[in-house]
Amino acid sequence: MNLKQSYTAEDIKAFLVSNLAEVIDVLPSEIDVDENLENYGLDSAQAMIIISKLEQLLGFKPSPILLWHYPSISALSQRLADEFTEDGQVKDAHINTGSSVNIAPPFLDLAAEAVLDPTIQPIGGSTAFVTDPKNIFLTGGTGYLGAFIIKELLAATQANIYCLVRAADVVEGKSKLEKNLQQYALWDEKYSDRLIPIVGDLAQPFLGINSGQFQNLAANIDTIYHSAALLNYVYPYSALKTANVLGTQEVLRLACQTKVKPVHYVSSVAVFESTAYAGQLVKEQDDFNDWQGIFLGYSQTKWVSEKLVKIAGSRGLPISIYRPPLISGDSTTGICNTHDFINLMIKGCLQMGSFPDVDYMLDMSPVDYVSKSVVYLSLQEKSVGKAFHLQHPQPASLKSLVDWVSSFGFSLKMIPYEEWQAELINNVTSQDNPLYTLRPFLLERWSDEQITIPDLYLQARRPIISCEETLEALKGSSIVCPPIDSQLLMTYTSYLVQTGFLSLV
Repeated sequence: MNLKQSYTAEDIKAFLVSNLAEVIDVLPSEIDVDENLENYGLDSAQAMIIISKLEQLLGFKPSPILLWHYPSISALSQRLADEFTEDGQVKDAHINTGSSVNIAPPFLDLAAEAVLDPTIQPIGGSTAFVTDPKNIFLTGGTGYLGAFIIKELLAATQANIYCLVRAADVVEGKSKLEKNLQQYALWDEKYSDRLIPIVGDLAQPFLGINSGQFQNLAANIDTIYHSAALLNYVYPYSALKTANVLGTQEVLRLACQTKVKPVHYVSSVAVFESTAYAGQLVKEQDDFNDWQGIFLGYSQTKWVSEKLVKIAGSRGLPISIYRPPLISGDSTTGICNTHDFINLMIKGCLQMGSFPDVDYMLDMSPVDYVSKSVVYLSLQEKSVGKAFHLQHPQPASLKSLVDWVSSFGFSLKMIPYEEWQAELINNVTSQDNPLYTLRPFLLERWSDEQITIPDLYLQARRPIISCEETLEALKGSSIVCPPIDSQLLMTYTSYLVQTGFLSLV
């Protein structure tokens, strides 16, 4: 709803400062209007909240891509203010119709992006496998999966864990790590001395670590776990490259300097998102040379990043690669990230009373299965040089989820995708439904095919991910992926209801 006829850059700037502060839970005074928005760690859902609020204010829908092309609040405010004429109307007719302000991305050759700095060479060649690491370097410790990997590493080893964290100082870094573990009920005070923050930034050269500390880490770290990535399904490759691709290169640089350190890299099954693999069986050790048809910027960065890791492996660096799918909650406690796409979609569809009738398979793997598998496999010498698929071995259909939810008395229906999209546009008109803030994300059309995000995940477009070798490697470990059955769904539902995220009335 427009509050006035037109808006100056200062009006929009004040609005963005207020709303960004609210979304990331800081004071408006802590927001720097000239800071790159990427540095505030906005995830896809948070970006959509801001875009949707802008749409309400301005009367047109800015494309989420603008958050990258005009990456600071100052630049974005001026760009949006420029859309208004002196009489308060929007200049470009196509903007006022409710369509996005689109900016065509340049042609992107992912194969040409997969070039590892030639100076990144393992010092002294290969090294003996580290069976009992004393010092571990980990990225992603303030993230969801990273928190669970920390927990497993603390339990499975006696190592000190040096965690890369973006913070003003060591004290703030330690606080961030502890709070993240606490929110997932993983924190134990007895491990405090073994959790050591390293203030830095994945998106900076040498990981934002000063040269002395970088060299010290290079000399003393025994093994590296790289699980950090900027996860945003809206930003293009160019927006994510610095953190995800160049950040991976800097991790590999650390691994190769002074002494060789094995790298355990958390990749994604998204490396097989190319249309060339649609309907094809892909195994853990298969090559993934096809990239045409990977449209999401995040997936593109995972393809290039894993290629860099593989190149480092070919130069003699010991590597292991772990490819999870979408990650769901803890199978025992139900604790999950309520801001992730899966949970927001389920909540929104429940409020709508309908799910899209599409051929989706729920191949999500519980976070505890993924983290336990990564740590167990990483400590096996025979894992060196291999890739592992942490895909759920027995996916369930979306229809089975809807049937299960319906058994609680919900009035739910599955309707054709086009009809569901129309309901989303016409009937979801309040931020009370999380899908309202996700509308630009769900309705944005990508590539020459003009497909939406949900189109990308139709079963007909997806490969068949084999995890047979991974299951074989896990034999004898007692690690088993819980089935997607009523027990698991009840565990998740109970947590979401207890936290107030879902209501069963």
